[in-house]
Amino acid sequence: MKKLLFIMLAATLAMPAMAQRKTKNLIVVTLDGMRWEEVYRGADSALINSKFTDDKDGVKKRFWAATAEERRAILFPFLWNTVAKQGQLYGDRDNGSMDEIANPYKFSYPGYNEIWTGFPDKRMNTNDPIVNPNMNVLEYINKQKGFAGKVIAFSSWERFPQILNVWRSGLPVYSGYANLKNADANARLKYLNELQQNVPHYVNDSTRSDFVTYEYSKEYIKQYKPRVLYMAFDETDDMAHGGKYKQYLEFAQQEDGFIKSLWEMIQADPFYKNNTTLLITCDHGRGYTPIEKWRDHGSDVVGAEQTWFAVIGPDTPPMGEVKGTTYHKQLAQTMAQLLGFDFKANAGHEVGEAVKTVIK
Repeated sequence: MKKLLFIMLAATLAMPAMAQRKTKNLIVVTLDGMRWEEVYRGADSALINSKFTDDKDGVKKRFWAATAEERRAILFPFLWNTVAKQGQLYGDRDNGSMDEIANPYKFSYPGYNEIWTGFPDKRMNTNDPIVNPNMNVLEYINKQKGFAGKVIAFSSWERFPQILNVWRSGLPVYSGYANLKNADANARLKYLNELQQNVPHYVNDSTRSDFVTYEYSKEYIKQYKPRVLYMAFDETDDMAHGGKYKQYLEFAQQEDGFIKSLWEMIQADPFYKNNTTLLITCDHGRGYTPIEKWRDHGSDVVGAEQTWFAVIGPDTPPMGEVKGTTYHKQLAQTMAQLLGFDFKANAGHEVGEAVKTVIK
């Protein structure tokens, strides 16, 4: 009997602290190709005064201020007025913080693979619709008790069914112009199915408006109360590739507003209030020299490995900007441990360790 009690006590003491997390739900948002420079410095004067900006006077009036602190708060008011005060931000290279992707390819599919699987994979070196063989953390969480059927993703870019391997994972992933399939969906969600087919396809015929992706996410949360939701925006990357700096700034500011609205809705809902963590990040950075390289990313683009992320939630101490070096391969385990789990990837692959400063 004493031996049994000793074993039980030892097992209890060995239980990881992560099992005591206050975080019960997780929201993850990505802004595709959003540079750390604008996140931390605000609008870039060199780009405003370049051939990449039309209506220079209008852009200056809307986005310019004397200091980086003022400019970034104009561009990302939620990030700097709420997350920076109540949570943590990483990747400000002007302030002793460095966040990077570990994969050498520096574009979207490899970047999202790294975020969700916890390691860079040399096989994931294309944006083509190849099916990802790697276990992702959303799939892993969906298999845990209390989370089955409570994990979902909405993305503007159409590639996420392959990135998250819906054929193996069984995750509901609504990307591009895919309609929500729930038979019991409310009238608003059914209307969005109709609306998205009729809105202008101003990016391309496969990638939908970020506004529609946001509306789906918001309405789904209201009706179904998922435990984990991923919302992936795309328009910042599209505008940058098109060399449209004004629109790049406008969409960045708009997406910050979407995130603010979603967070306020969550904090007003008893199901989510004070037990939900929000993580915001990007899939890759962009170039910076010569100036034309801001449009680009890829293995040959210096600076495209430079990324950032931000976290706010009940288990994340309000430290503001955190100094040090982090990598995107650490995000998958960070998400898992915030929910009290230890993420295990494919056999033979170790995932990046959790970012310890994120978690109390």
